[in-house]
Amino acid sequence: MVSIAAAKLRLGERWIGSGQPSFIIAEAGVNHNGSVARAFELVDAAAGAGADAVKFQTFRSDRLVAAAAPKAEYQKSGSGADESQLAMLRGLELSPDDHRRIRERCDQRGIIYLSSPFDEASLELLCDMGVAAIKLGSGELTNHPFLARVARTGRPVLLSTGMSSLRETENAVDVLRKSGAQSIALFHCVSSYPTNPSECNLAAIDTMRLAFGVPVGWSDHTLGIHIAVAAVARGASLIEKHLTTDRTLPGPDHAASIEPGEFGELVRSIRDVESAIGDGVKARRPSEQNTAEVARRSVHAARDLAEGHTLAREDVVLLRPGTGIPADRLDEVLGKRARRPIVKGAMLTPEDLD
Repeated sequence: MVSIAAAKLRLGERWIGSGQPSFIIAEAGVNHNGSVARAFELVDAAAGAGADAVKFQTFRSDRLVAAAAPKAEYQKSGSGADESQLAMLRGLELSPDDHRRIRERCDQRGIIYLSSPFDEASLELLCDMGVAAIKLGSGELTNHPFLARVARTGRPVLLSTGMSSLRETENAVDVLRKSGAQSIALFHCVSSYPTNPSECNLAAIDTMRLAFGVPVGWSDHTLGIHIAVAAVARGASLIEKHLTTDRTLPGPDHAASIEPGEFGELVRSIRDVESAIGDGVKARRPSEQNTAEVARRSVHAARDLAEGHTLAREDVVLLRPGTGIPADRLDEVLGKRARRPIVKGAMLTPEDLD
């Protein structure tokens, strides 16, 4: 078994993994609908929401899909059933120059540019652009030749694992490692759009982290933000969530995406949860001190006590506030003598006793 503490990688200036804030990726994907201007809006929205990175997709349609390939059901729902998958993707394809311009926009906004390549020419373009990591979609998990080629770039590899078994994931990780990948992160993922919460199986995040000794994230396709926030509480080191400027736009992914305001709430909620997780040390928090003084109990006199009286259990009562001799030290009080007269109801102090 691999230590969870060993599951870290470096992406640019950021460490990702155990003990680090979750790395939040705004998945712009193809929600630009082929428009660089809309891609810029997505970059701006991701940066404004506080995401660490914004991710697009880089592909050449004719090298990705056969002419007769059907659409997935969610693609038909979002962009119609009349056109082919190839025709749909052609309308969503960005040129190399488009990607360079988007990368420049990311640099201007101080957010990391990422993109998922789907063919070797697109991979080479991204490497020439100096991307910080290669993010691969779940569909490439069994594309072992491409995984090997990605590994040989020497860049960190972020791999989604939707539709896969643990054995298939293990095979993919083996290919990456044998081909030279030094830094790998995995995303638990369910490739259903939108994903029903009952199918999320967030416990698999733990399974994958223990099995592979790498940072494991959650690529979220559920509606809303609550499942992604729960994944962080579960230990997800990375979060990927689809971002759109308008969920009503035509296109395969808009309906399962969230808009900028909700994405900002996602980031804030994740950071709150991370802050709430803490260091695991069970101790009184500074903010509890006043409540402890008010709500806990101290030893008080149950009746008037004469000087020299030896205290028995019936002589004392445990009352609020908790600023005197604590109730859990009662046994230390019994059997001692009153150093001076003590009136009924008085809070006892060490100076009252011999």
